[in-house]
Amino acid sequence: NAFRQKGGVNVGIESFHFCLFSQSNTDRIFRVVALIICVLVETGKKKNKQGRRRMKIVFICIVASLSSLAQAFVAPNQAGTRSTALNAAALIVQNKGGGHGELGFQLAKVLSGNDKIDSITILQDDAANMESEPFCSYATDIGDVTIVKAPLADETMDATKMQALLGSGTTFDYVWDNASKGAKGAGKAVVDCAKSWGCNLLTYVSSAGAYNPTADTTYPMDEATTPVKESAGQVLYEQYATASGVPFCSFRPQYIYGPKSNKYDYVDWYFDRLTRGLPLPIPGDGSQLVSLTNSEDVASLLASVLNDEAAAASGAIFNCGTDQLVSYNEVAKLCAEVSGVVDYSVCHYDGAELGKGKFPFRLTDFYVAPTKAKSALGWSGAAHSLRDDLTWYYKDYVASRADKPIKLDADWDIVSKTADGTGSAPKYEKYGVAITQSA
Repeated sequence: NAFRQKGGVNVGIESFHFCLFSQSNTDRIFRVVALIICVLVETGKKKNKQGRRRMKIVFICIVASLSSLAQAFVAPNQAGTRSTALNAAALIVQNKGGGHGELGFQLAKVLSGNDKIDSITILQDDAANMESEPFCSYATDIGDVTIVKAPLADETMDATKMQALLGSGTTFDYVWDNASKGAKGAGKAVVDCAKSWGCNLLTYVSSAGAYNPTADTTYPMDEATTPVKESAGQVLYEQYATASGVPFCSFRPQYIYGPKSNKYDYVDWYFDRLTRGLPLPIPGDGSQLVSLTNSEDVASLLASVLNDEAAAASGAIFNCGTDQLVSYNEVAKLCAEVSGVVDYSVCHYDGAELGKGKFPFRLTDFYVAPTKAKSALGWSGAAHSLRDDLTWYYKDYVASRADKPIKLDADWDIVSKTADGTGSAPKYEKYGVAITQSA
């Protein structure tokens, strides 16, 4: 009827326009098939020259419509299905700093290049020092990202207050929470908001510190079988989010470093001693493995949930880190090489007897691997290695942190009780350690 009333050309153009802008593949198919049938019926009736010319225009519209329709059936990304949603909005809830301090910044950079995401907002803890990295780079490096400051440490924060900060009626399709330490205050508010928005996926940045391995634990720690600290805030958050019914997944990272970090404890511990000619008190025999991961790789892993939302939204827990593991001794060797220290001393000791001191890692093995994330989410793996990154890391250390004061009393307490401590007292005295007569 539309074909007869409006004329073939008008209907053809209308159908072409419909196929361009319709989000329903079923509607697209129905419209094009119906148009073809109409043309076939009417073609026999249009014997004159003008009629044939009008039919040619309609056929052109059909071809153009089919071309538009074909785009909807492009093979999905091999890593998983892709959403057809347009203008998806992403929210990153970012803490004030520390080990996870750089992740929101790096994640925003990754999401900016993802074709699922149209807009990005960072809900930034207002306790952050905005003059330090990575926060001072927001304006220059991720200028298109909207920054909203919020008192995330305020325990009275709830969904109503959080919504007011973000704007009345504002909703988000994807949420990454890189700030909450539990299911109360801002943490609970994030989950409640995500649920009220009908969020496609809430991704939580938890911590591998939630694991509580036993003597029987095998390594790398497995997401499903490794015991957790049931009272840990991160575990309580995971439980609350799962119970809320919001599509949810959680990542458990550990030991992060990066180009715009504001926590350098892990690798700086080695350089602080190597550059001062001091022993490295490492517990055990130093063969324990550790997962030291570049923040850019962590961000890439967090964004990989967009590869397969169904796998992520099942409430899955994913370990988060590089699969390029290194031992405590290997970190010492790599740091010595890049800093040009040929002759260095490693003081191995019994951690069970003398404790941890200032050593940045656990006394025993404590590491994760991203095997599950690579399999389920199609993550391609870490693009960075500690060996390669130590070159730029050491340059930054020399330029900004090499002369910072450090406390070495805990080191001396350990070293002085070992055979390696013989003759080391003058070195520690040089850096302000009070050496007792008995030592």
